[in-house]
Amino acid sequence: MRKGVRKLGICILAAAICYSAGGFSGQAHAANPRQMEYLDRGVVAVKTDTGVFVSWRLLGTEGSGVTFNVYRDGVKVNATPIMNSTNLQDAAGTTSSKYTVRAVVNGAEQAASSAVSVWGANYLSVPLSKPAAGTTPDGVSYTYSANDASAGDLDGDGTYELIVKWDPSNSKDNSQSGYTGEVFIDAYKLDGTRLWRIGLGKNIRAGAHYTQFMVYDLDGDGKAEVAMKTADGSKDGTGAVIGDGTKDYRNSSGYILTGPEYLTIFNGLTGKVLTTVNYDPPRGTVSSWGDNYGNRVDRFLAGIAYLDGERPSLVMARGYYTRSVLVAYDYRNGQLTKRWTFDTNTSGNSAYAGQGNHSLSVGDVDNDGKDEIIYGAMAVDDNGTGLYTTKLGHGDAMHFSDLDPDRAGMEVFQVHETPSATAGIEFRDARTGALIWGIPTSADIGRGMAADVDPRYKGAEVWAAGSMYTAKGQLISSKLPSTNFGIWWDGDLSRELLDNNRIDKWNYDTSTVTNLLTASGAASNNSTKATPALQADLLGDWREEAVWRTTDSSALRIYTTTALTETRIYTLMHDPVYRLGIAWQNVAYNQPPHTSFYLGTGMNTPPTPNIRLTAAP
Repeated sequence: MRKGVRKLGICILAAAICYSAGGFSGQAHAANPRQMEYLDRGVVAVKTDTGVFVSWRLLGTEGSGVTFNVYRDGVKVNATPIMNSTNLQDAAGTTSSKYTVRAVVNGAEQAASSAVSVWGANYLSVPLSKPAAGTTPDGVSYTYSANDASAGDLDGDGTYELIVKWDPSNSKDNSQSGYTGEVFIDAYKLDGTRLWRIGLGKNIRAGAHYTQFMVYDLDGDGKAEVAMKTADGSKDGTGAVIGDGTKDYRNSSGYILTGPEYLTIFNGLTGKVLTTVNYDPPRGTVSSWGDNYGNRVDRFLAGIAYLDGERPSLVMARGYYTRSVLVAYDYRNGQLTKRWTFDTNTSGNSAYAGQGNHSLSVGDVDNDGKDEIIYGAMAVDDNGTGLYTTKLGHGDAMHFSDLDPDRAGMEVFQVHETPSATAGIEFRDARTGALIWGIPTSADIGRGMAADVDPRYKGAEVWAAGSMYTAKGQLISSKLPSTNFGIWWDGDLSRELLDNNRIDKWNYDTSTVTNLLTASGAASNNSTKATPALQADLLGDWREEAVWRTTDSSALRIYTTTALTETRIYTLMHDPVYRLGIAWQNVAYNQPPHTSFYLGTGMNTPPTPNIRLTAAP
């Protein structure tokens, strides 16, 4: 048995989970709790070779004293209430069984969850309706494939729906000229019912950097809205046209550099426009963003942040190579109002120019209960002022969490495009931006990853450019796992590796991998980025699901683990940093979500999130 595993195994036999001593360094409690979505029990049952694996949610509002009973076809499966886990293996279960779960509070059974049927395989197939193929004005044909996805409870029933972006085969990076097909956004219930389709029209170009769609309950009514950039000719889910549908602002190179730009909030259940305003930050003069042909002006990012500590705000951004502008909005009572604007062109902000990434992260870095935006090599405070800039420049990959649990606060691991004699690979304090340790680089470092994959060392391991380090900066290995996504999948506390359509386990003692899942018939997205449509804790216990499209894009498949674990953690979707990570995951170069607390070997008991749930149906 590997070093570091035996101790954990002994502790699992004795209790739900064994945690090391040491203080938790995560977020503070705000004066009032954060609004968070109501979720149902999320029961999932999967047929396996030894019966049926059953898994369910522990909510962030439920204490350690809550236990559970599981029923198969109305008959209780467990002899005594389950206290050390939120999953079990039912040897007598069959594909025709139906399961419910009841919480037990102070000895009294609570209402039963909705009954669920047994999946015949370790994935649920969600049928999709592919848009028709098309032809660009210069005669080039294109087809569609399902691309990035997000999750939100659109109807308020406590179950997630999936929101999917359709990518035409001629989508472009901003640096590439040429016409593209239209971008569509669909919403689906998990049974494949399509709720709506939004068409963004000819004046929104297709590509990873153009359409960042935010799915979140912005107004606290228990139902998620959908927000994105629109233009003349965009159509909502009811077919209503936004702006002037006769306009075509595409130039001969396929770029859209003139014409109005809008920000639209859509009803999540119907796709109907709730409100549309002019998009801010505006385009202005194209060349003021770093070039004159349309590359850097249309680099967009977006996120959700609790800027007042209690309710979510929408943050829309433009630019990161040179000028960067972030604008925060509140959507309340049907009205969209601007909270603040941060512009690197504003006096006093010049040091923040050119520091943005191809993605962002959001979380409370300074322990005041309010969120900051980690915008690459810089951070913006909850009030819209600059918090810090490292001046290390633009980068492709960044990870934000409590990566080193021995330090107070959270950390950021980031890699940079610009070579640096100090830290082209950096591990920094998330609150101050101060460098904890760094590695000099002489080239563009395009990929970097952070996850606890080696239980011999406490904290997350980080790797890039052919080297793996501990959270303290100790070099471990020059043989690396895949540098893409990490996913909590099997029964231990280490994180597994997600790349392309595979999930692998890193064998730290031999620097090899063991394949745990290859999703045959499924495909990843975004070319060499090879990312899933979505990775999130959508169902069952605290471990994550991987969502891939089928190779023909006729369906999305939600893959779930069937490995037993006696680790009991509340659903990650009730952790503030993780939940916001799901909201921004579809933005530009997709990155994996992380938690506000250290989740790995030697972890402390996770903090109880200071949240209030929207009303149950």
